[in-house]
Amino acid sequence: MNATLRRLSTIVMAMFLSLMVATTWIQFVSAGDLNEDPRNFRNIYSELGRDRGPIVVGGEPIVTSEPVDDNFKYQRTYSGGDAGAAAVYAPLTGFFAVTGTYTGLERYANGYLGGEDDSLWLDRLQNLITGEEAQGSSVELTIDPKVQKAAWDALGDYTGAAVALDPKTGAILAMVSKPSFDPNTIAVHDAAEATAAYNQLLNENPQVNTVDGSERFSAYGPTVNRAINALYPPGSTFKLLTSAAAIEYEGMSPDTSIPAPDIYQLPGTSDANGQVQNFGGETCSGTGEMTLKDALKISCNTAFTGLADEVGKDGMQQMFQDFGFTDSIDIPMSTSIGEYPGLSENAKDDADARIALSGMGQGDLRLTPLQVAMISAAVANDGDLMEPYLIESVRDSDLELVSQTKPNRYKSPFSSSTAEALTEMMVSVVNDDGGTGAGAQIPGVQVAGKTGTAEDDPRSPTLWFTSFAPADDPQVAVAVVLENEGQSTNESTGGALASPIAAKIMQAAIAQ
Repeated sequence: MNATLRRLSTIVMAMFLSLMVATTWIQFVSAGDLNEDPRNFRNIYSELGRDRGPIVVGGEPIVTSEPVDDNFKYQRTYSGGDAGAAAVYAPLTGFFAVTGTYTGLERYANGYLGGEDDSLWLDRLQNLITGEEAQGSSVELTIDPKVQKAAWDALGDYTGAAVALDPKTGAILAMVSKPSFDPNTIAVHDAAEATAAYNQLLNENPQVNTVDGSERFSAYGPTVNRAINALYPPGSTFKLLTSAAAIEYEGMSPDTSIPAPDIYQLPGTSDANGQVQNFGGETCSGTGEMTLKDALKISCNTAFTGLADEVGKDGMQQMFQDFGFTDSIDIPMSTSIGEYPGLSENAKDDADARIALSGMGQGDLRLTPLQVAMISAAVANDGDLMEPYLIESVRDSDLELVSQTKPNRYKSPFSSSTAEALTEMMVSVVNDDGGTGAGAQIPGVQVAGKTGTAEDDPRSPTLWFTSFAPADDPQVAVAVVLENEGQSTNESTGGALASPIAAKIMQAAIAQ
């Protein structure tokens, strides 16, 4: 009998021990994963049952939580439920859905908005003591509503994106992505309806123009923030980086004479497939040579393929890395990493021909609009590239300041003398006779800029313009991309279509 009792006692103790271990594991080790599991509806009820903090632009909330009479207690509302107004900011705000899916700032600033960030521990302690309902903090953005509206209106019906930065701080003044969407349709409290609305958006990739008339669709849908997560061939805007490498590493200046042939044979090639011509087959120079400044002014392709080959793989790759384009930035949303020959999984081939082709912004090379804006911002800020950021400050439910973003130098890709030379060259693109960026001129303001028309066969060219203004005291740096909106004609280049959009954005920023 004693032996039987001992065995039974051992089994009972083992069961209690197993229960204690399992409980400890669930409550402490697995708690985080269980809370974040989208199937955990208890967590969703908790999140939506809380007075979630607002997202604020220009002192006015663009996202709020409104009390409702249902199990969730609060309804997340974007721009007061106005679909058109909500779409202006949707790629930034994202959405918070009852399905457990949340995107944009709703996801990446969730700790603040939901009142769960470590910095809010005192508020949580006070709520615990007083028994008051927990409240989220307000997240105040760097976005200037007038600049944002100007960018939204200027892009019109184009598929593309626009970014405006304060080059001296890195603050993001505007970030527009089109086509956009109405997050209110996904924030409903019916899970089936929210899922259907989201799935519909995922299947709404816009149709794009093609050179052969074939039916093609964008790789990016409305829920993708094209400004930070869409990668495009940068075209001739990349000639700024090529020029920076030539000046910084090769000791060139705007007045340095460089080869500018009618046809450039890519190194390591011998047939017509390896030949590069200028836009429209034009001649850049009757002598076959021109200054670096003039080559940038008229955007001479053959000059910059040869220039990249002269700088070489090491120099071109180094400049790309010195801009930080091989890294992601949290703004707080994570930005996509750029692609360059030999520096990414999608561009492993760094043969001399690939490097030369990159000099004019073509080949195995991809950048986001934010990264292209960062090139201009670095030039505008004397070679110091400030880290882009979207959150200006965070305030708790009592409007006490929780955090304030301090500008931070991100990279210094080149010297101030190189920045000065690039500024001179970019001003000539916009202001001098024959410059490709005349469409960006602003009366009474000197603008520095660069056009880009990137071939994307069989799709139509992707059009670019990047710039900053005023050139002598920069207040804003801009990048505009129009996805597959070109037709390889002088009337539909980056200079013709994208530069006037950039001008309107810059004008709105300068007028503040």
